[in-house]
Amino acid sequence: MAAETRARPGRGSGFLLVGALLLLWEWSARSWVDSDNWPPVTQVAVALVRSLSNPELPLALGSSLYRMAVGFAVGSAVAVLLGVLMARSRWVRAAFEPLLELLRPIPIPAIVPPLILLLGIDDAMKIFVVGFAVFFPVLLNTIAGVRSVDTVQLDLARTFQYGPLRTAWRVVLPASLPYVLAGMRVSLALALIVTVVSEMIAGSEGIGYYLITMQYAMRAGDMYASIFVLAATGYGLNRAIVAVEHRVLHWFHRSSS
Repeated sequence: MAAETRARPGRGSGFLLVGALLLLWEWSARSWVDSDNWPPVTQVAVALVRSLSNPELPLALGSSLYRMAVGFAVGSAVAVLLGVLMARSRWVRAAFEPLLELLRPIPIPAIVPPLILLLGIDDAMKIFVVGFAVFFPVLLNTIAGVRSVDTVQLDLARTFQYGPLRTAWRVVLPASLPYVLAGMRVSLALALIVTVVSEMIAGSEGIGYYLITMQYAMRAGDMYASIFVLAATGYGLNRAIVAVEHRVLHWFHRSSS
């Protein structure tokens, strides 16, 4: 086991690849790509420092993260509740499954125009879009997790005369948490993507609106700087949910290692 751990490549090799790609970008912008729309990385870095020292970009990012967090929380909560009900009750599954299978293939940008007519372009529309995108991965993983619960645990709950609610809370949900958190991890990246896209399509604030504004203003350095901020934000959010997953599911990771 110790030899396998030593042989396992670290995250540093991935950062070396990122650094090499940035150096290639710098070299291409200075050597053979003569375009104001492809500035060197050093110019983007200067624009990034300037943008972060100005409150405009941090405020735009903060408003986007707020909408993303609310949509993520609401979509995940509804998905977990409905997923448990669908997995535990064939009547609930029969009632909701056709509707959900009709809605699931709809591309997210396709629902934005009708939502603008119904909800306007304010936060309600963007939060709904994020919740809609988050809902399905968490729902499907929750259903799979609940169905994977060991029947011995359910029999034991019946032996102790647990009711349906107590069984769901004390037995089903803890046992299906690895699946639920895996779905939430996938959905977190989707939530950030959909937040930015909705702000680009119909927005007056947020980092998506900021990015598209920089494009229209032909400020390529600031545009790429906002993309760097999004990349760093996505990476940080992913590392955060992985840390939460390892802390909450320490028993699961110990048993699978």
